[in-house]
Order: sequence, then structure tokens, then C-alpha cells
Amino acid sequence: MLDLIDSHCHLDFEVFDNERAAMIQKLTEVGINHLIIPAVNASGWQNLIQLCQSHPNLHYALGLHPMFLAEHHPDQLAILKQHIKNNRPLAIGEIGLDFYNKETNKKLQAQFFQAQLMIAKEAQLPVLMHIRKTHDLVINVLKKIPQTGGICHAFNGTIRQAHSYIEMGFLLGFGGTLTYPNAPKIKHLAQTIPLESIVLETDSPDMPTASNKGGINSPFYLAEICQALAEIKGVNIERVAQQTSANVKKLFNL
Repeated sequence: MLDLIDSHCHLDFEVFDNERAAMIQKLTEVGINHLIIPAVNASGWQNLIQLCQSHPNLHYALGLHPMFLAEHHPDQLAILKQHIKNNRPLAIGEIGLDFYNKETNKKLQAQFFQAQLMIAKEAQLPVLMHIRKTHDLVINVLKKIPQTGGICHAFNGTIRQAHSYIEMGFLLGFGGTLTYPNAPKIKHLAQTIPLESIVLETDSPDMPTASNKGGINSPFYLAEICQALAEIKGVNIERVAQQTSANVKKLFNL
């Protein structure tokens, strides 16, 4: 059986409420031994903590997602610090910069991102980053606020940017996009980047695989992603599962 880790999924989202318990029970049966679940807003922190504390193979990260900017308030940063003291998370996340929507408040996004990087640095916790249309900016910020490592979720930057992240101790996340035949850029990235710097993710319930296009994604599609990466790399699926899981375990001391 494969030893798989979903390094980024949102099993706490409402869409899974009716089937979450059954899903958790089946995870280890199919070789998915750990799930990393990053928060997206402060209102979800407590429920996420309780969920993960009830299941040893679920691990939570706490953070304020850039796409939920309207829900964030500066006082939540102090609450985040308190949670780190009381319920130390695996990482700070999901945090980052997303300038895809030209109407977004870039300055406010940057303020929350930098504040959370400072919190992560002080707590010596890795960060789980959401980055869209902002890779060079994020790299420059990380040079000013160095981190203890982390994951660039759903990486789709350039090879140059990939090397910059890797040099700073980051792993790069690949998911369902690898399974689509019309994704040459992502496939080239996955082929070029060393396996020792790659982690697998589903981003459930988003980013469905080709076999589930238009459907609700779940961690159970992780093996399909692993198989796609193995074919791209020209190695067996067991090698990909072992190395990508080892990468996650090393980063988070699992």
C-alpha cells in the first residue's frame, strides 16, 4: 500500500459535513496517513482545532487567507498568537498574496501577509502559502522576513521562482492539475523540479482531478495525482509516494 500525505486540503469545509466522519475512517485504509488542513479565516479556527485534536492523522494550520480579506480584522492577529501558545498548530496558513482580482486591496493583503510571516518567524513555525500573480513579490517579502520553511501551495510559477523558493527552504505543492493532458506548463515544472522538493496535495474540495472534472474533490483522489507525477518523472508510484511523504514529514516533524 502507498504511504500518502495530503499536504493541503480543507476537510473542515461545510461541503464535507455529511460524510466527513466516514471519510476519516477510510483514509488510512487507502494509504493516506496524514492530512494537513489549513484554515482560511478566524471564524473557522476553533472548529478546525477540535476536529484535528480528535483525529491523530489530521493536522491543522491557522491563518488568514488572502481571498477572504473582507472577513479579516487586525485584532485576529493577536488571537492567532494566543492560539499558538494554547494550541500550537503545525504551521501558519493558509496565508499569502493573491492579486488575480484587480479590485482586491493589495495593501491590506500585504499587511496581513507580512504580519503573519512575522508571527510564524517568532513562533518558528512553517508557513503554507497561497500565491497567485505575486510570486516575485512574495519572494522579495520572504527575503526580508526569512522563514523556517513551508509549502508553496498549488505552485505554478517559473523554474527560476521555484529555485528561489527551494533555496529558502520551501517545498512546492502539486495537485489535480497534473492529471490533465492540457497542462504542459505544470507538467514541465513537475518534471524539472527535484522530487525532494515536491509535495502532493488535493486542495479538496477544489482543484478536482481529470477523472472527477467538475466534481467535488477529496483526499481520495491523491493516488491519481501521485500516479500522474510518477509518469511525468518516469519513476514508479511507490517512489513518488515515499519521497513526497518523507518531504512533508521532515518539514513538519511528523
